[in-house]
Amino acid sequence: MLSAETAVIVRDTLPVVGASLDTIAARFYETMFADRPELLDGLFNRGNQHSGEQRKALAGSIAAFAGALLEHPDVRPDALLARIAHKHAAVGVTDDQYVIVHKYLFGAIAEVLGDAVTPQVAAAWDEVYWLMAGALISLEARIYAEAGARDGSTWRSWQVVERREETADVVSLVLRPVGDEPAPPARPGQYVSVRMLMPDGVRQQRQYTLSGCGQDGLRSITVKRVRGGDTPEGEVSALLHATVKEGDELTLSAPFGDVSLADGDAPLVLVSAGIGCTPITAMLRHLAQTGSSRRVLLVHADRAKAEHALRQDMERLADALPSGERIFWYEDGGCGNARTGRMDLADVEIPEGAVVYMCGPLPFMRDARAQLIGAGVAPRDIHYEVFGPDLWLAAA
Repeated sequence: MLSAETAVIVRDTLPVVGASLDTIAARFYETMFADRPELLDGLFNRGNQHSGEQRKALAGSIAAFAGALLEHPDVRPDALLARIAHKHAAVGVTDDQYVIVHKYLFGAIAEVLGDAVTPQVAAAWDEVYWLMAGALISLEARIYAEAGARDGSTWRSWQVVERREETADVVSLVLRPVGDEPAPPARPGQYVSVRMLMPDGVRQQRQYTLSGCGQDGLRSITVKRVRGGDTPEGEVSALLHATVKEGDELTLSAPFGDVSLADGDAPLVLVSAGIGCTPITAMLRHLAQTGSSRRVLLVHADRAKAEHALRQDMERLADALPSGERIFWYEDGGCGNARTGRMDLADVEIPEGAVVYMCGPLPFMRDARAQLIGAGVAPRDIHYEVFGPDLWLAAA
C-alpha cells in the first residue's frame, strides 16, 4: 500500500512523529475548533475533548495505522479501521470532513515539528493520511449503505415508552420509533448515538449499547450517569437522567458497531463488568428469544449487588437457556450464590472451543483476556467492545 520511498521515510520518522502525536493532536483540535466551532455542535463530544480521550485516540490510531503498514505493507489493517469506521458512522462523519481534518492536522504537524518536516517528510505522511482516510471513507460508505442512510444521515426520532430505574446511577429507556418507517436492523451488541440539545444550545451526542431489541419493534438503552470528580460529568448521561420521562422523544442514530454476536454452534463465554453488561444482556436476550441451545457461560463482576445494573434480566435470561450457566462476583461481598472479590476464572471451567464476547473497563478486559488465554481460549476467538474513543487493539 505504501510506496517504497514513503515506507523508508515513515519508518525513519515514526519514532519522532509518534512521540509528538499527542502534542500534535492537542494543537490540531485547538486550532480546528477555534476556526470551526460548529464542529462541536452535534459531532465532537466535549467531554472527550476535555478529558483528552479523543486526542489520545486520534494519535494512537495514526501511529497504529502507520506501524501496521510498515509491518505488513500489502495488508490493510481492517481490525483497526472497522472499529474506527463504525464509530465515525455513529456520529455521522462525512467524506468532506476528512479534507477539513487534513488541513488542521498537517498544520499542527508543521507547527509542532518545525524544520523537521521537510517537503519529503510532509509528502510521506500525507500519503499515510490519505491511505487511511480513503480506506475509512470506503468502509463508512458501505456501513452507511447497510444502515439505509442517505448522505450519511441516520437520525430519526424515538419515543420513550418506559423509564426503568435500574440502580441509583443507571436508568433504562424503552423506545418506540416515531413514524411508519421500519427501524433499521440491529445486531445484538451494537450501539446507537443519542443526540441531545444542551442547555447552552449546543447539540451533543453519546453512544449507548442497545440493551434490548424486542420482536415488537421496541428497543432499549441503558445509561449510566457519569458523575463529576477527577473527570468531567457526562453531559448527555446527566441530562438523560435528570430530564427524560415517558412520552418524550429522543434523536437516535441507526445501530453501529463491529462487535456483535455471530451465529454458530460454538459454546459462548459472555464476560462483563459494570455497565459493560449492556451488550452482554442484549446477546443473552437474543439467545433466549431465538431458543438457542448453545452452551453459554455468563460471568459478570461488579462493585456490589446494588450496583449491578440489569442483574434481574441477566439472571432470568441466562436461566432460561437450556445450557446456560452464570457466575457473578461482587467486590463488596458475595450475595446468595455470588462470589466475593474481583473476577477470578482460575477454578471456572471454560468450555473447549468457546467464543468469547466481553465488555467492561479497559483494565478489567486486559486481565480477563489474559485469564481466558491462559485457560486455553484462542486469542482470535476473544471479541471485545471498548466504550468511548479508546483505541485498544489486543495483540494476537
